[in-house]
Amino acid sequence: MKDILSLRLYTRVARLGSFSAAAREWGMSQSQVSRIVADLETELGVRLLSRTTRAVVPTEAGAEFLARLDAILAALDDAQQSIREGADLRGTLRMSMPASIAVREVIPRLAPFAVQHPDLRIQMLVGDRPRDFVKEAVDVAFRLGRLGDSSATARLITTIPRFVIASPRYVAQHGAPATPEALNAHRIVGGPAADVSSAWIFSRGEEEVSLDLEPHFWVNENEGAVAAAVAGLGITSTSEWACRRELDDGSLVRLLADWTLPGIPMHAWFPMGRATRAAARAVVEHLLADFGRSPAGG
Repeated sequence: MKDILSLRLYTRVARLGSFSAAAREWGMSQSQVSRIVADLETELGVRLLSRTTRAVVPTEAGAEFLARLDAILAALDDAQQSIREGADLRGTLRMSMPASIAVREVIPRLAPFAVQHPDLRIQMLVGDRPRDFVKEAVDVAFRLGRLGDSSATARLITTIPRFVIASPRYVAQHGAPATPEALNAHRIVGGPAADVSSAWIFSRGEEEVSLDLEPHFWVNENEGAVAAAVAGLGITSTSEWACRRELDDGSLVRLLADWTLPGIPMHAWFPMGRATRAAARAVVEHLLADFGRSPAGG
């Protein structure tokens, strides 16, 4: 197990580019991590990391070793999992997803999974900004929209309807647009969900209208865009998941409901591909089943 620890520590130092960052993750001192990795290099007879005052990066041999370790450690996790009584998952599961998905849809569905696997620690990295999933050791990332990276495996979870929304106060002051083109005369709230090209493509029967709208108010998190719409700052386009609560309580209203916008696909994306850990696959199966039972799943 000591050898396995040294391999796991090496992978984290190499991914993070920092001994201190890896030490914080593992609850160890920087000197402990540095010594363990140095002992591993001595045992292998090769330098795995190039250390400078500015960065810690894998050498050529270290990069090749790192690539092979991912699959080996994942296979080891699965082997340990398969022989444990009751197949309870253990270790740490790291998930990444936008805030709206995490707060409104995923976290409320995780309690039964956590009860089933009490020895599994779950860490969630929440936010709309891009991440380096491999460097941050993310086991599964939930992503909205089309996937641009085909090097890793992914599963379609569901397709979420897209709505155009505003607050009743905004509509009372500025009126509701009668057609998509009328949005050009309104104040627009921009954000991650409203900035993509499909956010303002409307179809009705044989008609299709595509708009390029400049936001008057912009925020880098989708939850902020929804809050801005609630505050009356303008009209935004977002997923039904992101605004269902506000539509239900009346703080937002749906606009142009007789027009259809492209749905938003949500994928579970596995950055490690074939080396994906059992816990990541299990949580995705749990969520797929839960979304399938609930109206929120489609």
